[in-house]
Amino acid sequence: QVQLVESGGGLVQPGGSLTLSCAVSGSIFGIKGMGWYRQAPGKERELVARITSYGRTNYADSVKGRFTISRDNAKNTVYLQMNSLKSEDTAVYYCTIDAGASGYWGQGTQVTVSS
Repeated sequence: QVQLVESGGGLVQPGGSLTLSCAVSGSIFGIKGMGWYRQAPGKERELVARITSYGRTNYADSVKGRFTISRDNAKNTVYLQMNSLKSEDTAVYYCTIDAGASGYWGQGTQVTVSS
């Protein structure tokens, strides 16, 4: 059974930083893409950042220059370093992976940016 467990969310002031982690466990082989999505109240889930197995990245325009996605293939873990956080970054953040023909999602972690 594949599990994705996110951690690192919380409350932070505007301008602050947080690092999210997502650890993948279970019987899984050949993780390809890994990524982060977010969903704010009343809005649709949107892509934040993705990284391929080769390390190629892409970001939503709203987070370019502020967020950095990375992965540790030996640990089956993906990270999202978030700097210069804004109130509009407040959302539940979900990690996701592609492995073979299947996709998997974590349960989400809340990020709240507020003074």
